[in-house]
Amino acid sequence: RVTKQVDSTSKEAKSFLKQQEKRPSAAPASFPTVSGVKRPSGMSSLLGKISSKKQKMSTLEKSKLDWENFKEEEGIVEELAIHNRGKDGYIERKAFLERVDHRQFEIERDIRLSRMKP
Repeated sequence: RVTKQVDSTSKEAKSFLKQQEKRPSAAPASFPTVSGVKRPSGMSSLLGKISSKKQKMSTLEKSKLDWENFKEEEGIVEELAIHNRGKDGYIERKAFLERVDHRQFEIERDIRLSRMKP
């Protein structure tokens, strides 16, 4: 079991509360049997069994939680944010490569168009 504390106004907290509201609190009971024990029957019991299954955590979700906990424990959240914004960040490198590719395409297009006009 993994517990995580989040701010009540965060997206994660709001999505958790919505999930809790969607879950039925109690399945409607059917008529009592001769022995006095209520036995669920029909679609309501089937839906109750389906919704009562525990949600398994995927490897990806577990890894994400572990990474978030590690960043908080080590105090490197701000350092990572600063590093990713700099020239060494992945997003910045991808944007640079896209700009270079676009410029190269425009240069080649201009050369092709200039050769076709004579």
